[in-house]
Amino acid sequence: MKQAIGVIDSGVGGLTVASELMRQLPKEQLIYLGDTLHCPYGSRPEEEIKRFTWNMVHFLMEKDIKLLVIACNTATAYTLNDLQQKLDIPVIGVIQPGARAAINATKNKRIGIIGTEATIRSSAYTKALHMINADISVISESCPLFVPMVEKGVLSGTEAFQTVNESLQSMKDCTDIDTLVLGCTHYPLIKDVIGEVMGEHVQLISSSEETARETSAILELQDLLNKDDTFLEHQFYTTGELNIFQKLTNNIFSHHLDCLSKIRMDKVSI
Repeated sequence: MKQAIGVIDSGVGGLTVASELMRQLPKEQLIYLGDTLHCPYGSRPEEEIKRFTWNMVHFLMEKDIKLLVIACNTATAYTLNDLQQKLDIPVIGVIQPGARAAINATKNKRIGIIGTEATIRSSAYTKALHMINADISVISESCPLFVPMVEKGVLSGTEAFQTVNESLQSMKDCTDIDTLVLGCTHYPLIKDVIGEVMGEHVQLISSSEETARETSAILELQDLLNKDDTFLEHQFYTTGELNIFQKLTNNIFSHHLDCLSKIRMDKVSI
């Protein structure tokens, strides 16, 4: 089917998922929407998170997408079940895939989770991990400074290291985790800095690869894969400043993206 895959995120973090989807599913067209105007979602009330997420969903549904990927951990935590029940297309979040990847990686069954305040508050990762293995020990820490830093384009250097080091100090000092889930799709953009702070003995888990793998499996299972070799250009939309969005896409993709647009979303009721 030539219909596109829709991908939503609170900002640019979901581009890490989009990049992996493009790698694993080269025949599929993506339509990406990042709500950078309202980013970060992690410090917002639940009702705002739901409303902004539904605004993005309505925009993409008008594009006749065949599958929706919620490439935002916070939005996944608060809207996945509702979206799966109300939409007539498959909806995939990033939390379950990330939990599975962490379970497969850990050797000592001690897993750390870092994410936005809202994601950590929801306990969504802890629940997902314990659904797979009740013996897993989970240590969670919110890192509210990471997303604003990434959205500004600060991905390395002294400022990035100091921010990450201070935010993860208690995680480093008080635990013996061997696996750390980057529970926000912005965080892989500062993965090298997080790895430097945490040390080589801690394996970092991004849900991007596992999410793309699950997307591929569902498309194949439901006979939704695009079997045509005609390439359809990906479309990328942002609700915020286009020049900042462009700068950050250049950090993620190895080639320049031409089809970038700024949009204004109408408010919808949920």
